[in-house]
Amino acid sequence: MSIDPKLGKEPILQLALDFVELKRAITVAKEAIVGGVDWLEAGTPLIKSEGMNAIRVLRKEFKDRIIVADMKTMDTGRLEVEMAFKAGANIAVVLGVSDDSTIREAVEAARNYGGYIMVDIINAPNPVRRSIELEKLGVDIICVHVGIDQQMKGMDPISLLEEIRGKVSVPLAIAGGITSETAGLAVEKGADIVIVGGAITKAENATEAAKIIKEAMLKKTVIKAWKGKKAKREEEILEILRKVSVPNLSDAMHRGRVLTGFKPVIPGSKIVGRALTVRTYPGDWAKPVEAIDYASKGTVIVIDAGGKETAVWGELATWSAKNKGVAGVIIYGGVRDIEDIRRIGVPVYAKHFCAKAGEPKGFGEINVPIEIEGVKIRPGDYIVAEEEGIIVIPQEIVQEIANRALDVREREDRIREEIKRGSTLNQVIELYKWEKVS
Repeated sequence: MSIDPKLGKEPILQLALDFVELKRAITVAKEAIVGGVDWLEAGTPLIKSEGMNAIRVLRKEFKDRIIVADMKTMDTGRLEVEMAFKAGANIAVVLGVSDDSTIREAVEAARNYGGYIMVDIINAPNPVRRSIELEKLGVDIICVHVGIDQQMKGMDPISLLEEIRGKVSVPLAIAGGITSETAGLAVEKGADIVIVGGAITKAENATEAAKIIKEAMLKKTVIKAWKGKKAKREEEILEILRKVSVPNLSDAMHRGRVLTGFKPVIPGSKIVGRALTVRTYPGDWAKPVEAIDYASKGTVIVIDAGGKETAVWGELATWSAKNKGVAGVIIYGGVRDIEDIRRIGVPVYAKHFCAKAGEPKGFGEINVPIEIEGVKIRPGDYIVAEEEGIIVIPQEIVQEIANRALDVREREDRIREEIKRGSTLNQVIELYKWEKVS
């Protein structure tokens, strides 16, 4: 495949339609084309959901567009790519980790049908070496791809693209969390085709999202991303945790456990930060107060006081916490001085509001693992508290969970927009198709 005319002199913007509902894919594709999308990709989820009919419908709806079938073929290369070409695809995608014989079969089938083969090198053990081998096998396009699950952990494909660009001459595509902040850089580093999914498909206005990304590609510039940007640094993680909801986080953790029944002293307040844990005996407020001296700015003090009513926290402790920049306090027990705490403004959640305080006996420990109603909390774990509940995110997976929660929220943003246009939730996600068959 030559760059001209099939690829053109300008970089190509390919839209990955990774939906499971064909109607939604068609709607977004129409919007995105107005914004500058060149090629349309029947994403793997769409193909698995709708079969070859997805390709047939895309071909019928978009007669003047290159249609890419992301088959992710790994075996029976001829059979599967023939299916795609017969259904109307121009390009079929095969996995680079496939056996060479599968690649050859796919390439031969493409030649018979006047189509092209894109090979996705996702998870290739040695992607540079494999790209060189793939070029020798006659593939038309190599796709440098970091998968969605890998993106959630902060991986990106641009450095790998640059390395491969210096080793092969075939056109290169890039995929994996590309946004308007990275699309221009990808082109600068050698991408001929920029594949974008969520940054467009999750946007309330897919036309505008596509337009911004295309502008970034053509100008090889950075434009602030408004969808699809993944967190890598601590401050970015915390920013996402402040933006998403506890329900979003629970969904991201595969319906993760939420602590319920805690009341906010300040209605509507939210707590986000890393845990400083305290274990104390019911009514003993010595260790909770001492813990303030261990706190740093942004800390969330989490106190296990056995869930009993007697208060282990009040106004004076809250003033001290405010001076240290504590992000909030969560008490599995009682709190008092409610009106005073509201005036101070530090978010506090507790199981009980109770005027009676205990005694400072000094039993307990600070910064040790605790367990509240079956949920383990370690020092340094991330806490997000809202009126709907409190969720604990293990520090080892917080980057992934934050990114997954943002993905959940952004997908809901798009669904919400479609509902506002006059549809219903059931109609948008075609719920009847996914009911469990007994």
